[in-house]
Amino acid sequence: MKIDVIISAKDIREEKIIGKTVIVIDMLRATSVITTALNNGCKRVIPVLTVEEAKDISKSSKEPCILGGERNAVKIDGFDFSNSPLDYKENVAKDKVLVMTTSNGTKAINACIKAKNILIGAMLNAKAVAKRAVELNNDLVIVNSGTYGEFSMDDFICGGYIIQCIKDCIQVELTDIAKTAHYIYQCNNDVVEFIKGASHYNRLKELGLEDDLNYCCSKDIINIVPEYERGYIHKGM
Repeated sequence: MKIDVIISAKDIREEKIIGKTVIVIDMLRATSVITTALNNGCKRVIPVLTVEEAKDISKSSKEPCILGGERNAVKIDGFDFSNSPLDYKENVAKDKVLVMTTSNGTKAINACIKAKNILIGAMLNAKAVAKRAVELNNDLVIVNSGTYGEFSMDDFICGGYIIQCIKDCIQVELTDIAKTAHYIYQCNNDVVEFIKGASHYNRLKELGLEDDLNYCCSKDIINIVPEYERGYIHKGM
């Protein structure tokens, strides 16, 4: 298996992902929300680009929907919930369709539709998503959503941890940037300490979201692997 890394949603190009398995990461916080909501009984997640599209889908749906997401890390006016994974407890998520739009994660997911498989990864389910990627037995691209089109330390170290989990199972061939992500994780097993310098981490801290930060940095507490197909994300195999 060859493994490559894309450092932000802005850097996704069709020729880099077509025919490959992709793992999209936005650990702070969209992919952590998606993983948590589906683990708590959400029927599926529909990731969209705009607030208007999310509202239109919710209004026209024949199934119970919840609207979730953020702009500049803050809950969107008129939405039910923010982009905090702690909002999506079982009593909220169970048997609902989550329609969400975020500044980074939902953009990255939608930009990867030419990939052969799209998996949703976070620290929360890193081992599970690594195992699924091994099962698919395909070349892999780890897509960091980044922050507003820029490189993000948090997604990068999460990708490095996923690479480590894959390397624990099989032999892999890493591109230079994948080697760098893996090296960063190897040198910084304390993920929280490493990402304290990240701009997005500090933005969330300024908003009083320390509980979100601690939760999103938890390793391997969820065993499901969300997969994107035909416009929505479901609880995968």
